Amino acid sequence: MSITIGKYQFEGSYTNTSELENRSGVYAILCVREGKYSMIDVGESSEVRDRVENHDREDCWYRNCSGALAFAVYYTPNQQQSGRMVIEQKIRRQYKLPCGKV
Repeated sequence: MSITIGKYQFEGSYTNTSELENRSGVYAILCVREGKYSMIDVGESSEVRDRVENHDREDCWYRNCSGALAFAVYYTPNQQQSGRMVIEQKIRRQYKLPCGKV
């Protein structure tokens, strides 16, 4: 299953972080309520699963989601951090996200 965010095809959504791989990518934090998805945060990491499981904005995710949290990821095996950050910033500018900064 995949979900389109911006012009990127993200894998997911997943309801458990154990379904995320611990490799480089851009991740999206989603809120699922009554079958509808809304994105509440986006970020990048060289180790996606570890980052999501130990994230400093987790409190913000729960404050801004009255449903269930879900996760989607766009793996970027051939990109360094700077390339992942470009993707993250493009998505942040396109969507109004309650967590994180542009």
